Amino acid sequence: METTLRGVGVSHGVAIGEVRHMGTAVLEPPAKQIPAEDAGREQGRARKAVEAVAADLMARGNLAGGEAQAVLEAQAMMAQDPELMADVERRIAVGSTAERAVYDAFAAYRALLAGAGEYLAGRVADLDDVRNRIVARLLGVPMPGVPDSDEPYVLIARDLAPADTALLDPTLVLGFVTEEGGPTSHSAILARALGVPAVVALPGACELSEGTVIAVDGSTGEIFVNPGEEKKARLTAEAAERKAALAASTGPGATSDGHKVPLLANVGGPADVPAAVEAGAEGVGLFRTEFLFLDDSKNAPSEEKQVAAYRQVLEAFPEGRVVVRVLDAGADKPLDFLTPADEPNPALGVRGLRTLLDHPEVLRTQLTALAKAAEGLPVHLEVMAPMVADRADAKAFADACREAGLRAKFGAMVEIPSAALRARSILQEVEFLSLGTNDLAQYTFAADRQVGAVSRLQDPWQPALLDLVALAAEAAKAEGKSCGVCGEAASDPLLACVLTGLGVTSLSMGAASLPYVRATLAKFTLAQCERAAAAARAADSAEEARNAAQAVLSGE
Repeated sequence: METTLRGVGVSHGVAIGEVRHMGTAVLEPPAKQIPAEDAGREQGRARKAVEAVAADLMARGNLAGGEAQAVLEAQAMMAQDPELMADVERRIAVGSTAERAVYDAFAAYRALLAGAGEYLAGRVADLDDVRNRIVARLLGVPMPGVPDSDEPYVLIARDLAPADTALLDPTLVLGFVTEEGGPTSHSAILARALGVPAVVALPGACELSEGTVIAVDGSTGEIFVNPGEEKKARLTAEAAERKAALAASTGPGATSDGHKVPLLANVGGPADVPAAVEAGAEGVGLFRTEFLFLDDSKNAPSEEKQVAAYRQVLEAFPEGRVVVRVLDAGADKPLDFLTPADEPNPALGVRGLRTLLDHPEVLRTQLTALAKAAEGLPVHLEVMAPMVADRADAKAFADACREAGLRAKFGAMVEIPSAALRARSILQEVEFLSLGTNDLAQYTFAADRQVGAVSRLQDPWQPALLDLVALAAEAAKAEGKSCGVCGEAASDPLLACVLTGLGVTSLSMGAASLPYVRATLAKFTLAQCERAAAAARAADSAEEARNAAQAVLSGE
């Protein structure tokens, strides 16, 4: 019997295949005591296991490249956290086995993060994965991970760790469905980068029986269990139609009546550039520079190292626009040499620009490196600050850019509601705005972007979020300046049309989403996009907003 389930679609495409479940998590090791004379040997076992897991994560990151590499390197650093290792060794010294000490030490750290209001819930999932890998190595059992299969399948999991998502084989894994996670979780972002259809936050996903045939629509979030032949044929035909439209759509982004909407790529480092170029990106709308700083959480990278990395990206887009976000540290991206370790609410504390203004030498080095990297290149460099709250923040950043001799446009990210509400004031100090819809949703709805339980409030179709986007876009238009979107909202083709109708002047997304957005924008006029935007803002929920926009654009 065919049934329909609905989660949150996070990566476009349709997958039809049999269910295979993720390997089970490591069992809890027994709590047995060891003789005192064995403590040294057990501590050595623990250290070797930690080093091996960290090396494996780094190797996976090197293979995956791009955003996945930054995420996995952060996990490797987590495995080697000196405080965690010291706790493991203390527990072994009083009689625990290596595996039990690791299990208990990680549990204690996990409880600390959960006690901080789950602001670091995404890191909790990563922490669990690191623990499972270390314990599995100590017990000598297979690592938890994707199942072995000779035939393509749809992967089902409670959640997917970045280490698993990063190296999924798209020829075998047709798509994946998770019970937890949100639209802006690490796994969702990596799924889009891989081009694998994915649905997250689906209640009861793990109850689907092994071998059951399901159809996954990563655009709508629908899961069809035991679909009939007619449903399979319809979904396959729709997928083929979309693929043909993608192949036919080339060139700069624009509506059907010629209104230009530059389509840019989000990149996490030089490794992401080839895919962006191949997908026809007109430039870079968000160059995340954190990847350089994650190599060593205790020291900032040298100016020379930064210059080399930045120049690689800038050289890939001659005459194009490259928007660089300076270091966004804090909250779920802590760095030992920058961010305080004892903040009760890290996401509401010293992060982003606040961190850099507290450490002006780090900002100065980065801005100087960007200036040197752009020397002699025809690229249009733009540099923006994360987490700008008001005009004073914007002025402080613009002043720092000028003092570093940076010849570029200076901009501000709109991720805090106050920045959207007072956008015109902020634009007195900077030359452009860029909306980070992931964090803007998080702060607008008090809904952590990593917590699946509040995923409906992270939905970028929420009318209140669209209102804030409209405020920022209207302010930019009034000041004769640009206002782009670089958050995950831009990767939704239908929402891209709505954002265009709200007055957004450019859209930036993962490379895999560019063809979908380009093809969809080309179907509609600017006036249609504006009517769809008005209909979405008039709705009272995210689902109603999407349906209203869809109705306008389909001519219903």
